[in-house]
Amino acid sequence: MAFSEQFLEPPQSFTVLPFWFLNDELKTEELKRQIDDFHAHGVYGFLPHARIGLAESIPYMSEAWLGHIKACVDYAAEKGMIVYLYDEGMYPSGSCCGKVVAENPRHATRCLHRRPKGTPLEADEYLVHEDTDAVYVNCRSNGVIRGVHYGQDDSEPGAPPSGDILNPESVASFFRLALDPYYETLKEHFGKTVIAVFTDEPDVMGRGHRDNSFPWTWDFEVFLQEYLGYDMRPRFAALFDKAHPDHDQFLRDWRRAVNARLEQVYYAPYSQWCKEHGIALTGHPAQPGDIGTLKYFQIPGQDIVWRYIEPYQDKSLDSDQSATGKCSSSAKRHYGRARNMNECFGAYGWNFTEDEMWWVTNWLLVRGVDQIIPHAFYYSVRDKRRDERPPDVGPNNLWWDRYKVFADYCRRLSWILGEGKQVCSLAVLGTPTSLPVRAARVLFESQRDFNYLDTDTLKSVARTNSSGVDVGEMHYAALIVDGPGFADPETLRVLRPMIDAGRVIPYVDPVPEIPALAPDRAALITQIDALSPADVVVEPTTPHLRCTHLRIDDEDIYVFANEGKEEYTGTLKTSAAGTASWWDPETGKQIEDQPGDSIHVPPLRMRVLRVTA
Repeated sequence: MAFSEQFLEPPQSFTVLPFWFLNDELKTEELKRQIDDFHAHGVYGFLPHARIGLAESIPYMSEAWLGHIKACVDYAAEKGMIVYLYDEGMYPSGSCCGKVVAENPRHATRCLHRRPKGTPLEADEYLVHEDTDAVYVNCRSNGVIRGVHYGQDDSEPGAPPSGDILNPESVASFFRLALDPYYETLKEHFGKTVIAVFTDEPDVMGRGHRDNSFPWTWDFEVFLQEYLGYDMRPRFAALFDKAHPDHDQFLRDWRRAVNARLEQVYYAPYSQWCKEHGIALTGHPAQPGDIGTLKYFQIPGQDIVWRYIEPYQDKSLDSDQSATGKCSSSAKRHYGRARNMNECFGAYGWNFTEDEMWWVTNWLLVRGVDQIIPHAFYYSVRDKRRDERPPDVGPNNLWWDRYKVFADYCRRLSWILGEGKQVCSLAVLGTPTSLPVRAARVLFESQRDFNYLDTDTLKSVARTNSSGVDVGEMHYAALIVDGPGFADPETLRVLRPMIDAGRVIPYVDPVPEIPALAPDRAALITQIDALSPADVVVEPTTPHLRCTHLRIDDEDIYVFANEGKEEYTGTLKTSAAGTASWWDPETGKQIEDQPGDSIHVPPLRMRVLRVTA
């Protein structure tokens, strides 16, 4: 199919796919009416999600609940739509709305809690270690999840207890209670209409857990000893005391061990369950820098909520949350996934504007996110339901009559980003749980595209030599180290061929083992350009223009986003040579009479440059 036809009407599988809050009495005809309404507005899929306000006559994962979900999925299949399942009621995932702990109280989240020596233990508490001043106790963390009925929210008496996702027995119970019934009910649709299951920010201690505590599970001291190679128990005092000179080291070791246990017990088996049942694992981990666990996701994801990202603000470039877009898209590319996603707009409030929705969406797309999961479309906004993590960004908002234009725009860009192979020669080093943002801001503001490469991926699947580093289908001619904390001895050993060739560039902070240094942004760009000439050059220069370059078949596609308040107009040079044409994703049509060496990007919109040889 010609580019013009595909761009105008890309496959419906690239649709926006909203959270659909099922939060009231559910009626089959009303469910179908809303699905029809989605479809009429360019939304060809949905993610049914139990939320607070769900009728008490529909307990989570009951026959009544499964019957309503089956009615939705059956109808979606008739209409050729796609469905992602949600694995919890509500979040974080891992407890099946408290059923895991109700079946076995030992499966509640645990913690290591420090108390003064001599403090008596209570029921279900066990001594792990004691020193001269304190006892360290394995006890319930008292963590909860948000439930689906009134009275089950945070801090309310009915809030369901969180399940221990560091405990393989508890995780097996979760799969049996939360996943297997969906498969038995919907097996004819798995891998066809039901494409994925969404796990939501799994939390090893639950929400509202005890203060002054660390994640724990049964016999965790054995795992710590095996994983770390030493007995952590005599170091507990240093772990709890932030002023102790060894605190930071033991805290890093602790976090590595907990993360390894979480991957081994939760994420790896979950990924395997999805593979065996013909669907994808999607969703997102608990923290914005958690890139390491994304290797287990067939559709890696992250989220943007609580106005962590907003138009025209520095936090959208230099906060921890500003790494989320590149986090999931980098994982997609390094592990050969077809798609990556972001759950966006949650808890932005009813003052969230249409312009803000377009801006945040563009922010995600230009960073390589190719599936937008709006949070959320509400089944009901009756009474106080409208104020549970608002806004409704779909049928119950003022812009719904214009939504198809937005949905088609997202579908066109998602198709390009999902189908295209990224052209990119720069990487920024991170760890499995932390992604730096100082150098990333310089690259964004200089129209230099990049990916994050975490140290575990570097060590496990990448290949380094004097020409750079290869991982998946990507080849990076230069690697930026944004802080000495990312350059541990083993990482430096793996990078030695690149270091010797001058292809590893510390930014701002020197790393003793690496001779090069870019002390400021100008030096960073100069050193990068010497290793990999700029793919895009615009005049006049601007810090507000973002760009990503992809190849579809034998064509080069450049996607530009303007994150500034004013329109940008200038001249453009690209590394790709050939006949250039500009395309508008809002209309799906070519922009006539705009030469390829001229660039014009209005605010709140994106433009596509197509270069054919």
